[in-house]
Amino acid sequence: MTLGVLSTSKPKPANINEAVQKARDAFNRGVTKPIEWRRQQLKNLLRMYKENYNAMVDVLQKDLRRSKTEAILLEVDYLINDLANTLHNLDEWAKPTRPSKGIVNILDDVVIFNDPYGVVLIIGAWNYPLQLLLLPVSGAIAAGNAVIMKPSELAPATAKFIAETVPKYLDNDAIAVVEGGPEETTELLKNRFDYIFYTGGTNVGKIVYAAATKYLTPVTLELGGKSPVYIDNTVDMEVTTKRILWGKFVNVGQTCIAPDYILCTKEVQNKFIEHAKKILKEWYGEDPQKSPDLCRIITSRHFSRLQSLLDASKDKVVIGGKTDAQDKYISPTIVANVSPDDKIMEDEIFGPILPIVPIENAYEAIKFINAREKPLVLYVFTLNANVRQSITDNTSSGGMCINDVMMQMGVDTLPFGGVGHSGMGAYHGKTTFDTFVHKKSCLWPLPTLFGC
Repeated sequence: MTLGVLSTSKPKPANINEAVQKARDAFNRGVTKPIEWRRQQLKNLLRMYKENYNAMVDVLQKDLRRSKTEAILLEVDYLINDLANTLHNLDEWAKPTRPSKGIVNILDDVVIFNDPYGVVLIIGAWNYPLQLLLLPVSGAIAAGNAVIMKPSELAPATAKFIAETVPKYLDNDAIAVVEGGPEETTELLKNRFDYIFYTGGTNVGKIVYAAATKYLTPVTLELGGKSPVYIDNTVDMEVTTKRILWGKFVNVGQTCIAPDYILCTKEVQNKFIEHAKKILKEWYGEDPQKSPDLCRIITSRHFSRLQSLLDASKDKVVIGGKTDAQDKYISPTIVANVSPDDKIMEDEIFGPILPIVPIENAYEAIKFINAREKPLVLYVFTLNANVRQSITDNTSSGGMCINDVMMQMGVDTLPFGGVGHSGMGAYHGKTTFDTFVHKKSCLWPLPTLFGC
């Protein structure tokens, strides 16, 4: 995800303790538990999306200069479709389940109840400021929890929209929005929550995790890392190049599952660069800065970080490399013949810079990947079944996608989450609901001839 350095901005203050206590009181009164309440809140949230469709597109344009197509595809419609699926399955997901039982308990009732945790804190991220906050919020509500949500202050137009709009549609006793920066986040984390869901960088993720230990609060941490791409010479190089470039440069690389770097032979590297030159010109024109389809870097601080990476690799830039600090613009950039110890290989890039590290074969790629922190996603482009299986069996990552990038996010039956430094826990589809419930086991022995 993001590098996770908290902003020093000073947004609106909030009465945090009061908001948390109000939510807890609502949960303790049983407000959030009835299925009817949950369904009504989810319907209201869906109505909010539909009635504010254009406003949601507008705030994304203001914060990230995101095109309408990207805003609709990656956030607005994504939220609508996910919520419609949740509403459709709510009764089935929420009802108690009865697992199989042995002969000893054949006459007993064995039940697993889906108990809401209580008061849930959800901290969103700036790069997809609507989706990464509101999608887990809908799952927490569906599970019967009270919710405190904290939008990212680095996407101020979106944060303002959420703070002003959500209270008009959802139950203000049980669901609250807290605006602010690091000071407010720190204050929030002093409170006792029953579950914390955080999306962002590993550095802040560690702070959230440490705060959760005070009360042994369970957490989901959706972080990030350097997601590698392996390419061999069996694939259609034009199709492969298009897919990787789209995944890398959508939202100008500010995506936690964006391809971070490529591992391939020098022969494949040369073919990739040759196709990339044509494709990028076709997509963004002679001057990508004038393209309406290219977002901007979120802040000047993030721009400066990316500029320093470019400066350190300027002799290896083969495509792009142009920047404009005032516009927070960095052109789609490819850096070739990168060494493992180059600065650009130290941390997640989170920007429109794509390094290529030459290797000899899949075995060397596996060794390279395993020598580093476990990535959020591993992408493999090959038509060789043995290579595909070898990489799958001998690496660890949050998820994988074969011969495409990012498309796994569109499959709601696939849990999404990291492992190790790329995060813990998962969500999407039913997994989102399951994240926010405690599976309470219950044995209910039936009366026997010898009494109860």
